[in-house]
Amino acid sequence: FLDLSSTLEPGRPARTDKSAILDDAIRVLTQLRTDAQELKETNEKLLEEIKSLKAEKNEIREEKLVLKANKERIEQQLKTLNVSAAGYLPAHPAGYHAAANKMAVFPGYGLVPVWQYLPPSARDTSQDHEHRPPA
Repeated sequence: FLDLSSTLEPGRPARTDKSAILDDAIRVLTQLRTDAQELKETNEKLLEEIKSLKAEKNEIREEKLVLKANKERIEQQLKTLNVSAAGYLPAHPAGYHAAANKMAVFPGYGLVPVWQYLPPSARDTSQDHEHRPPA
């Protein structure tokens, strides 16, 4: 009992009361069991955290591979567009010059100008300031 007492409370003089020594031993053992249980729970939580971090790491790796593949695909498309766009640049066409009294035809220009169908008196703008004064 003296050895147990000196082990439980080092630095203090050894006790001789057996019941007090046993109470101290029970208290220390209970505290050690509680600490061990808390450490086991902490260890389990850390192991779960490690598993979740590994899973997240694998997801990030997969996402990185997908992004890398998308980047390479987009770069390839861009290279294809740059190469093919140079071949599609048409030379400036000379066919758009209208002959005398002819309307020029522009591709994609669906509107027909009406001014050519107006009589010359209506096209004359020299008297506009008299007919239509500024507001």
